[in-house]
Amino acid sequence: MPFIDLETNLPAKKFSEDFLKKLCTTTASALGKPEDRMNLVVKADLPMLIAGSCSPCVMLSVSAIGVTDTAEKNKEHSAKIFQFLTRELELGEDRIVIRFYPLEPWQVGKKGTVMTFL
Repeated sequence: MPFIDLETNLPAKKFSEDFLKKLCTTTASALGKPEDRMNLVVKADLPMLIAGSCSPCVMLSVSAIGVTDTAEKNKEHSAKIFQFLTRELELGEDRIVIRFYPLEPWQVGKKGTVMTFL
């Protein structure tokens, strides 16, 4: 049950339902998770600065159980996600930052319990 949080200073109009579905498909594939388990939010029009510049940028957080817990895995995830974001948003790699957070099943609630018991 991955959580994808995209924060950006780009305008909200750039993030259509089509974009959200493509981001869902891309991140699900990169993480090896089914699309129906993905949770995604986009926060646009934010005041942001990356690397000393307020030029268009994106910070993406990926939180997931079992697939974001090693440098090797995250290097692969990063390459696939960067390829999508640079192409779709027309940003250079220096304007995108991805943060990976490993989750444990007891840290995610669903259906009145936690994933440990589902």
